[in-house]
Amino acid sequence: MSEQHPSTIPVWDPLVRIFHWSLVLFFSIAYITEDNFLTVHVWAGYTVALLLAFRLVWGVVGTRYARFSSFITSPKTVVEYMRSMLHFRVAHYLGHNPAAGAMVIALLLSLITVVFSGMSIIAADGQGPLAGTWAARLDAKWMEEIHEFLANLTLLLVFLHVGGVVFSSFLENQNLPRAMLTGKKKYRNDYVDYIRDKK
Repeated sequence: MSEQHPSTIPVWDPLVRIFHWSLVLFFSIAYITEDNFLTVHVWAGYTVALLLAFRLVWGVVGTRYARFSSFITSPKTVVEYMRSMLHFRVAHYLGHNPAAGAMVIALLLSLITVVFSGMSIIAADGQGPLAGTWAARLDAKWMEEIHEFLANLTLLLVFLHVGGVVFSSFLENQNLPRAMLTGKKKYRNDYVDYIRDKK
């Protein structure tokens, strides 16, 4: 009698999914309100900061596929995976593939620097959690330039991320946005990380 396989496999826990879509929402609000609604912009930025703090902790102590150890790979592995994407022959991962893992880290680093630069700007006026620290002594004009540049860089990374998700959905025959909503992916018998975990 053949072994029965599930039709779907749980991968993204509820906290990861809430984090993901909340980050999309509050980064969008912060980006849109940058020039005209400063109070909304600042509070959206604080919310992004709290979300990032949660994700850094959850990346260490969270569920299997939420942990950084499950998807951080060497640059060589990332390059090899991206080359395989160009040939439409990729290894399949239940969690983040190497390219997606690299993008997660790039987005987190970019967002952390966006938040820090933003907080240092208002700290120069004696406001926010960094007021009275060394960050408040940084040149506010220069930090504004850095903040704007990093926000635009983050938006570019977001567009690349969305493009990667669409392309990976095609390569893997998966609806990856839906997986981030439901937390589940379709069963495959060749998930590299899933097979490794089962051994």
